Amino acid sequence: MPKVFFLPHKIILPKGANFFAKKGETILDVALRNNVKLEHACEKSCACSTCHCIVRKGFSSLSGWSEIEDDILDKAWGLESNSRLSCQAVIGNIDIEVEIPLYTVNYVREY
Repeated sequence: MPKVFFLPHKIILPKGANFFAKKGETILDVALRNNVKLEHACEKSCACSTCHCIVRKGFSSLSGWSEIEDDILDKAWGLESNSRLSCQAVIGNIDIEVEIPLYTVNYVREY
């Protein structure tokens, strides 16, 4: 089973964490199963960018992305070339390292 290492995030996961991924799980599935409060306003329907993450290691082992995901990612804060929507990125057989951006664009919830 591949491991997903979430890098430290000062609000969501101050110390970072390592979790095992099950076959067919997305990055968001792993986060939610392990009580990591990764935002996901559209409930995994690829309609917002709140679950945006940056894959620092293992990017090439993830599932491919669709044109819809690519369009939605354009709206994400802090977009990088190795950004993915965590609700769409299915984990392959290689360990990955994920960074959760400090900010997100959420038009549904205001802080």
